Amino acid sequence: MFPMVTGFMNYGKQTVRAARYIGQSFMITLSHTNRLPVTIQYPYEKLITSERFRGRIHFEFDKCIACEVCVRVCPIDLPVVDWKLETDIRKKRLLNYSIDFGICIFCGNCVEYCPTNCLSMTEEYELSTYDRHELNYNQIALGRLPMSVIGDYTIRTIMNSTQIKKSVAKPLDSRTITNF
Repeated sequence: MFPMVTGFMNYGKQTVRAARYIGQSFMITLSHTNRLPVTIQYPYEKLITSERFRGRIHFEFDKCIACEVCVRVCPIDLPVVDWKLETDIRKKRLLNYSIDFGICIFCGNCVEYCPTNCLSMTEEYELSTYDRHELNYNQIALGRLPMSVIGDYTIRTIMNSTQIKKSVAKPLDSRTITNF
């Protein structure tokens, strides 16, 4: 008789535990009903990227001295720098500069270590194409600045979550500060 009673007790404990877990998960679900939706209708609404966002690389041909530091610090030796040595002035002359964004890991090392600041990260993240060869950008394509999301009047911009929290939080009024 005792094994049957202990079996019922174990079954009862498991039932109570399962009911508690179901109740906890139901409470979590109910707590999410008051939240605002975070879905963004992408082609018509775009997030404003953060200031440290690493998008497509912008290249300024006139500033480059063909030092190849970007190639040396790149983990995958990605930028292709073609240059010619001008013997009369003893300087390198840049002929061609290209980056294949199909291979690039957007680490930002090339931008960080560039001595002349001819490389910079843009906020452009729409790089998808149907042909992977279109992702190989030469110096002309790298020199084009993307259109700013803020400046595009056809798109409704949405601030990212950190900017939303900052704008919702109100600054303290001098009357509410108390000295202890």
